Amino acid sequence: MKELSERLLLLVQTAEPKLRVVSDEESAKPVLPGGWSRKQVLGHLIDSASNNHQRFVRAMLADSLDFPGYDQEGSVRVQAAQEASWWVLVALWAAYNHMLAHVIARIPASKIGTVCRIGTNEPVTLGFLAEDYVRHLVHHLKQIGAA
Repeated sequence: MKELSERLLLLVQTAEPKLRVVSDEESAKPVLPGGWSRKQVLGHLIDSASNNHQRFVRAMLADSLDFPGYDQEGSVRVQAAQEASWWVLVALWAAYNHMLAHVIARIPASKIGTVCRIGTNEPVTLGFLAEDYVRHLVHHLKQIGAA
């Protein structure tokens, strides 16, 4: 998990300066026609960080866990990232991922196989969740030109 943690830190260190040079006005424009803006994508990534933070910590404290499903469209809508300050979104995203890298580095080998069920999806392990979090992050950073 230490390697994954280091990869996450490198992603943040690489992406944050690219995000900081985007203007608030530019961040509000759709990344793709009819799609989310950079603000909405980053809001989604903050929400992903928040959800996964709880999953990582709780899974380290239990033998197995059941988590609720995730409504990404609803979460982006009610959190109104489109109306938030770009600077605040970038700062929160970077700080949250620094903390997640800290947590991921401390997942003990004995907990990597902890079974986690999210909504109605097939069960996965804590190790899978951590790796999938970073994959998901890379996917969205590429969408907004930060990876």
